[in-house]
Amino acid sequence: MRVFSATQAISPAIDRTKRYLFQPFKLGTYLKLTAVACITEGISANSNFNFNLPSGSHTSSGADIPSSLNLSNEVIALIVIGVLVCIAIGIYLSYLIIRLRFAFFHCLAHQTKEIRLGWRLYRTQGMRYFIASLIIGLIFLFVLVLVALPFVFGFVRLFQSSQEGGPFNIGFFLLLFLPLIGIVICLCLAAYAVNAVLHDFILPHMALENLTVLQSWAAAKTRIGAEKGSFALYLLMRLILPFAAYIAVFIVMFIPLLIVFGILVLTGVGFHAAFEGTTGVIAFIGIFIEVVLVLIGIIFGLLVAFSLGGPVATWIRNYALLFYGGRYQALGDILSPPAPAAPAAPEVR
Repeated sequence: MRVFSATQAISPAIDRTKRYLFQPFKLGTYLKLTAVACITEGISANSNFNFNLPSGSHTSSGADIPSSLNLSNEVIALIVIGVLVCIAIGIYLSYLIIRLRFAFFHCLAHQTKEIRLGWRLYRTQGMRYFIASLIIGLIFLFVLVLVALPFVFGFVRLFQSSQEGGPFNIGFFLLLFLPLIGIVICLCLAAYAVNAVLHDFILPHMALENLTVLQSWAAAKTRIGAEKGSFALYLLMRLILPFAAYIAVFIVMFIPLLIVFGILVLTGVGFHAAFEGTTGVIAFIGIFIEVVLVLIGIIFGLLVAFSLGGPVATWIRNYALLFYGGRYQALGDILSPPAPAAPAAPEVR
């Protein structure tokens, strides 16, 4: 297979995505594949960092803020159980997404649209990948906490000082805040690089050779070490390309989506106004209609997200396969099977 540079692989990945999703085009299959692409590429996963800074014992309006919620032991136990259940569900969903990653890799590499086959083939590899991802995630969390603790103590001292009547030291605040933001950005970039290496370079070795994570990393590290510049450019392009593609899609589809969602919102507002102030059965009908409209909006939003984001996510996955396939023969032979050897010439006697 041809060895593509990070820039040369862009156009062939687009062509491969077009053939895979649209030739032939079946709406049900298209939505299934684009949904899997969106989920496995993680375009809908957002990390929200809310910095809730301590305030004084009074609001700006003078109302007292209770210093304690006075929760009973039963309520605290329920909250703890609820948190543990949410953590367990999140871990299980992460495992399912990793299994889907292997299944989608199989589908794109072999140009098949049967997700179920890939789902069944890589159960063992998926569990290995999941355990490694969990360990790496815990390491990143530990590092983040370890690095952030000194800043947290500094913020606590700063706000305690301001609450005791002293002036708020804006210079000290910036001295704490700006380095912390820089550290968080560096950790996010490191997490992105680790995830890209896992997904794009280690996963193919695990899937095709049934290697462990460490063995796959050793095989990938050899190739990365041989072309450090090419892989560095690839990681940069891998970071920039999705943002550029999603911005382009947003610009093209902004007006049509604004019109469609505007109609849904205006319809909901109209029904709400029509049923406002009603009671009994009429009020129940109004609530039912509003709930149906909200569900329609959610379903339509998901369809739009999968329909528009799915091709971009599939393109990015094809981009990764083509770039690494030229450097990993087992993958390259699947993506571009070598021509059959010419039959041997008859022996002349």
